[in-house]
Amino acid sequence: MKKVISASRRSDVVAFFPEWLSQSVQREKAVVFGPSGHKYSVDLSPEKVHTLVLWSKDFSNLIKDRHSLLKNIKKYDQIYLHFTITGLGGTFIEKNSPPPGDAVRQLRELINIAGSPARVSVRFDPVVFWKEGGGFCSNIQFFEKLAPEISSCGIKDVRFSFVQWYGKAKKRALKHNFHYRDPSEGEKIEAARYLADIAFKWGLNLYSCSQNFLTVVEGINQSSCIDGAFLQKLHPGKEAVSLRKDKSQRKECRCTESVDIGSYKQSCPHACLYCYANPSLGDS
Repeated sequence: MKKVISASRRSDVVAFFPEWLSQSVQREKAVVFGPSGHKYSVDLSPEKVHTLVLWSKDFSNLIKDRHSLLKNIKKYDQIYLHFTITGLGGTFIEKNSPPPGDAVRQLRELINIAGSPARVSVRFDPVVFWKEGGGFCSNIQFFEKLAPEISSCGIKDVRFSFVQWYGKAKKRALKHNFHYRDPSEGEKIEAARYLADIAFKWGLNLYSCSQNFLTVVEGINQSSCIDGAFLQKLHPGKEAVSLRKDKSQRKECRCTESVDIGSYKQSCPHACLYCYANPSLGDS
């Protein structure tokens, strides 16, 4: 059975390591460094790959075919794209991510690359709250501007979560004098209702990512960001793929099995203050 290849939850390889990704696809083998430093290779030959799933906050390298990335990925039967747009790009919270307007302008190009708006998912993730200038701020209101843009492109699926403040992110926030606020579960549920109302208005499917308590809100379902059954349905040849839960992910994650080819050595220069994945460059 062919496998789903993910590139990548660990780092934004499309934005910052496009040459490595393109070369790996061209030679049909990715060399990956695991968390303990051990090295292994992943077969990327088309006869082994069901779907290539790309995750990014900036797909401009793909759109502009830098390092022949677009040309090389066309060898695969199916491409699925997770595009993160939080409204915080270019701010001190996501200082190296593209500004929201620049990101939104990439949407239609991505649909052309994927071949269908069904193969593009927008991640309004995470929703962040903080204290600033004697008051409280959040990016949650940006969803009112983002939703109609998504809907007008024909994209239906939106995934979101509220930021989880892990230890390393808390230390980074303190170092950068960022006074984050972590609302109560009840407040998050009310905020999720606000998002669900907007999603309903614009005909969007809203999914919560690994925060299942939010599904008490009508219109919000649990997310399978990599959904084998859905990818099988979308596949040009309807080829079968694993439907088993990915045991390497968090307990509440509903993703099915995939092979991630991002390396823990590929530190992400987006330098987002809330990042918990692989943010060493943002900690300097």
